[in-house]
Amino acid sequence: MRLASGFPAALADDSGLIVDALDGAPGVYSARYAGEGHNDADNNAKLMRDMAGVPVEQRTCRFASAVALAREGKETICVMGYAEGILLTEARGANGFGYDPYFFFPPLGKSFAELSAEEKNSVSHRKHALEALLDVLRQEQE
Repeated sequence: MRLASGFPAALADDSGLIVDALDGAPGVYSARYAGEGHNDADNNAKLMRDMAGVPVEQRTCRFASAVALAREGKETICVMGYAEGILLTEARGANGFGYDPYFFFPPLGKSFAELSAEEKNSVSHRKHALEALLDVLRQEQE
């Protein structure tokens, strides 16, 4: 691991959608799945084309969030968080962004786009990644 230098700390994150039937795509290309210069609607349209005919039992997916904390003189901490779901065939809900209308979250029986910001923040992949980061920081204090 590299050590951070020249600044007190930096926090970074990146998230993506992992679809099992697509061997993990769109994955790290989630924001540009339909190609450079395309928007969320284009990415969702490509995803729906790629998933056409895939039965519901094979539409498992997850949002993944990677969080890294670099601190001067210390090893960089990298953690992951996940939210497991099922890819819908039609959009549901008007909240959120990106793939949220197609990401069905079984524990709440709603798509991420049907959740309020508070509901989504309480179960999201980013929350789980940040909790994992806090766990590492707490362990350092012991």
